[in-house]
Amino acid sequence: MEETRKEQLLPDPETGSDGAAASTFDRNRHIFGAIFGPVCALLVWFTPIAGLSPEAHKLLAVMVLVAIWWITEPIPIPVTSLVGPTLCVVFGIVKMKEAFAAFANPMIFLFMGGFIIAKAMMVNGLDKRIAYGIMSMKWVGDSPRRIFLAIGLACMLCSGWISNTATAAMMFPIALGLLEAIREMMAANGKTINLRTYKYATGLMLMTAYSCSIGGVLTPIGTPPNIIMLGFLSEMCDLHISFFQWMVWGLVAMVCYFVITYILLYKMFPSDVEHIEGAQEFIGNKVRSLGNWTRAQKNTLFAFIVAVLLWVTPGFLNIFLGTESEVLSTYNKLFPEAIAAMIGALLLFFLPVDMKRRKMTLDWKDAVAGVEWGTLLLFGGGLAMGGMMYSTGLSGWIGGQIISLLGGEPSELLLVAVFCVMSLLLSELTSHTAATNMIGPLAIGAALSAGFSPIPVAVGVALSASLGFMLPVSTPPNAIVYASGYIPITKMIKTGVIIDVIGIACITIPIVLFLVKMIA
Repeated sequence: MEETRKEQLLPDPETGSDGAAASTFDRNRHIFGAIFGPVCALLVWFTPIAGLSPEAHKLLAVMVLVAIWWITEPIPIPVTSLVGPTLCVVFGIVKMKEAFAAFANPMIFLFMGGFIIAKAMMVNGLDKRIAYGIMSMKWVGDSPRRIFLAIGLACMLCSGWISNTATAAMMFPIALGLLEAIREMMAANGKTINLRTYKYATGLMLMTAYSCSIGGVLTPIGTPPNIIMLGFLSEMCDLHISFFQWMVWGLVAMVCYFVITYILLYKMFPSDVEHIEGAQEFIGNKVRSLGNWTRAQKNTLFAFIVAVLLWVTPGFLNIFLGTESEVLSTYNKLFPEAIAAMIGALLLFFLPVDMKRRKMTLDWKDAVAGVEWGTLLLFGGGLAMGGMMYSTGLSGWIGGQIISLLGGEPSELLLVAVFCVMSLLLSELTSHTAATNMIGPLAIGAALSAGFSPIPVAVGVALSASLGFMLPVSTPPNAIVYASGYIPITKMIKTGVIIDVIGIACITIPIVLFLVKMIA
């Protein structure tokens, strides 16, 4: 999972700039958006557009304002997500109940439950126990190549369930410690290295960041774009994609992205030593510092396993009993994904750690702090705008315009490719959550207008939004590792472009056109 905000550009290790240029750029972007957004919205409002109902025309003007403000951020992104539905009520586009109904969408509670479980894992140290456990496995040893792989695996597997940013923040000091061990080993052998220009240091930092983003595609709750697109499919098309279904193609996509990233990064940034002396001792100290398993960690693991089992059980019931099974139908009514998430989250407040002190596994203050309320508001606002676009016919009209631009009868391959690239490029420059909110309804509307199933293009948009590897501002994990000073900006751009192109062309598009269509 990942926060909605982008980090500010950090100092460039090549130029030593203090980020003043970035601050000036952001300030100018905010001012531009504050002026340009309302102006464009008014132009749309007063320009006659054939084929649109009055409600759809008004909504288009509101959408223009919201989209520009999502990109330029003159006000916080979650606030913009509330501005849209509010204006829709004020201008008589829809009634208040319809405008804000999406903020109570079950997907909101699925995400909320995931946030709470993730917070418990972080507060009680379960996330570190899992990550350090992977790093301390015997097969890892002190081999630079295997350490490179283990860092990536730990980041990827953790970020499928907890915040990508939190995972990066947790693994960042581990990677720094290992690089310091290399520097000390080299110094002991009479060789001085500068980690700012050391290839392996660059590769390990990039592996840490990229793996956190890659892991997010595993589950619907792994990163906001996944759950947003599932919400759009539900709101606009009344289509339900189960947790298990997503994990099938999410697992394939994650593994493929990871393999490509690992091979590319290690080829571009290899180590010049066979062993990292002190690496095992460093990781061993980390593991020992955790001590024995605590009651809180055991309880958190139990709640997490309960939620996961409830999420994946329908998939196995479907396999063994069939889609028409009465048992499956009853189970889905009693334990939909949102309820499964809430059961796992609520267990944390009932499982005791110390009965005498009435201490439970998770405190309410920690739970509240762990919920990304801005993400939930952005998610709800996006669903609200997407639902209104569908109900007013705006999404169909825009979809028809896009189809016309693509030649009138585009192939499904072309349609998916166009929206995947649009999602990727926009996600590189702004919040991938906001980007998905903008691109998602258009992609689904275009697919429906062209007569295709909206599921493949929706999944393609979500997966592509997670491939933000080019810039420090593309994702918070990128910004975190860039702060080390070990990643020249040119190297991040170069590797990011290569992985983005391979990821879209060789992984994302084939998966959504074949695997997703086969399963969904």
